[in-house]
Amino acid sequence: MVDVQHWLSALPPGVLYLIVAGVIGVESMGIPLPGEIVLVSSALLAATGVVEPQWVATAAAAGAIIGDSVGYAVGRRGGRPLLQRLGRRFPKHLGPAQLARAEQSFARHGVWAVFFGRFVALLRILAGPLAGALHVPYRRFLLANAAGGLVWAFGTTYLLFSVGRAAEHWLKDISWAGLALAVLAGLASTWWLRRRARHPESADVPDEAVERVPVGDR
Repeated sequence: MVDVQHWLSALPPGVLYLIVAGVIGVESMGIPLPGEIVLVSSALLAATGVVEPQWVATAAAAGAIIGDSVGYAVGRRGGRPLLQRLGRRFPKHLGPAQLARAEQSFARHGVWAVFFGRFVALLRILAGPLAGALHVPYRRFLLANAAGGLVWAFGTTYLLFSVGRAAEHWLKDISWAGLALAVLAGLASTWWLRRRARHPESADVPDEAVERVPVGDR
């Protein structure tokens, strides 16, 4: 991640925002890319004043929402055969076991899997194409997609930005400690969100609010 951050810091702000949106967008279409690493690195750069946090978050949210929507359209057109081809191309990330887990999540939690999936690496990649292949109604998909993308992008960016600024203020002479503190805070928040994503029923979501999508609809 340090190498990614160093590389991003050498770019003009406008180019960096485009890269954040592009990497996260392509990842959301179903292609494994380090979208989360790019977002975390950019948020930490924002804490040092290299870029503006609101534009990092906006770029990340736009990439997430648009990328998921493109992935949905591709998945709806290509169906399960497309997911299987992606699995053969990226067996480590999108193999049969990973696809089965993602399908189980959709079957159990319906459209909420799209929202919580934004915080889980596997579902972040598969949510759009899988929702399209399973014929999730697009309006409900878009609502969950937009909500998840906004919460993930702005929450991650401003959490790391705030922690980084605080660390910079109190630890000016120990910059590595500030970076370590920011990274630990980001990891802790990501762990908590992923735990909630794996057990969304703990969020007290009413049963009637959960749409169950039949996995058998290919």
